[in-house]
Amino acid sequence: MINVSVTDIGDIGIDDKWNNCDENELIMHSIHAYPAKFPAFIARKAFSYAEEEGVKIESVADIFCGCGTVALEAKIHNKSFLGYDINPVATLIAKTKSNNYILKELKSYFKIIEKEYEAYAPDHSVYESANERLKYWFSINNYIALLRIKHAIEVAIPRGKYRDAFYCLFSSILKASSHWLTKSIKPQVDPEKLDKNPWHLFADQYQKFERAVEQINNCNLLNQRINIFTQNFIAKKSFEPVDLIISSPPYVTSYEYADLHQLSSLWLDYTDDYKTLRKGSIGSVYNSDGFNLQLEELNNCGQRIVQELLGDKQTPSSKVKSVARYYTDMQHTIHNCTKMLRKSGMAFFVVGDTEYKGVKIQNSEHLIECMVNEGFSDIKAAKRTISNKLLTPYRDNAGKFTSDKSSRTIYHEEFLISGRLF
Repeated sequence: MINVSVTDIGDIGIDDKWNNCDENELIMHSIHAYPAKFPAFIARKAFSYAEEEGVKIESVADIFCGCGTVALEAKIHNKSFLGYDINPVATLIAKTKSNNYILKELKSYFKIIEKEYEAYAPDHSVYESANERLKYWFSINNYIALLRIKHAIEVAIPRGKYRDAFYCLFSSILKASSHWLTKSIKPQVDPEKLDKNPWHLFADQYQKFERAVEQINNCNLLNQRINIFTQNFIAKKSFEPVDLIISSPPYVTSYEYADLHQLSSLWLDYTDDYKTLRKGSIGSVYNSDGFNLQLEELNNCGQRIVQELLGDKQTPSSKVKSVARYYTDMQHTIHNCTKMLRKSGMAFFVVGDTEYKGVKIQNSEHLIECMVNEGFSDIKAAKRTISNKLLTPYRDNAGKFTSDKSSRTIYHEEFLISGRLF
């Protein structure tokens, strides 16, 4: 990591230390697919790095915890953990991955689920009254099979972490059971896709979960406190202190997580209309409705980029407003981090720059300026190449993601940025 006070972040080269994974990832990390998932080895190396820098780590937080990679690594490293995410599907996965389970109970519950699944035979007429969006994504046969699995889970298991774990497994098979184009980074129907048997997918996923739990239960772990909340960190008013924050903020002009998780949100009754979950999502183009762009509220970097996006236009487009809203939200986020971190604590962020219509969206530079303005010192950075992410590094002429390898290559690197509060 290089001190950014003496080196421009644009001049920092790739540091192979942050590219190389030195050990295999736990099975539990892959129990549910998640877009742009935080690499587990980055969290492990961040723990070591913070300790080398003199941080005594007893408690860790991830303020955009996503599917809980940092949560699980904190657990494995015997640290207490606090996580926040606005997306209920994300927090379901994160809690499932970081909870403790008794293998005997899991096996017993699965047997009951299997029995209830076989016994339940709803009339196919239920498909007619199903959510229209679910009918769009699922054939009648697969919808009925999934309904039987969900019903069996709810009959077999009382509310609590075991039911949530099986909900997570159920959620993990939804895209494979639907018409969703395999490995697509956006909601897209594959008209040629053949139905897969949902029960077989669910049973296979359960067996994987059983192996994952057994692997973790064989570790010598302390009973550390893990708390994960479905909450917008920006809106928080009170904070429990932690020693280390590790987080990867959403990338502006990137994913619409509410759209990507719509199948799970609808099946698990988080909403009747997945679009309502877009509200409050940082980086979302749909989070700028009613946002009044005030350039003076942005720091210098934010003002420069937004003005460049505006060009000669007087009225900002929804995309320009979403960038401005993202920068405003990140400034509030870093302010809240100062309230959460103990003195001598460290914040460690992973963030990438992107581009929109030829304008470089320098999230890394904006983040560093936020940290400086909020009193962080000893700010250091490194750069790594992006690996093991579904996120394509290619953009078309309009600046949209594409799988066309002849298009411009951007978004293939990201920055690791640390700062201390003394």
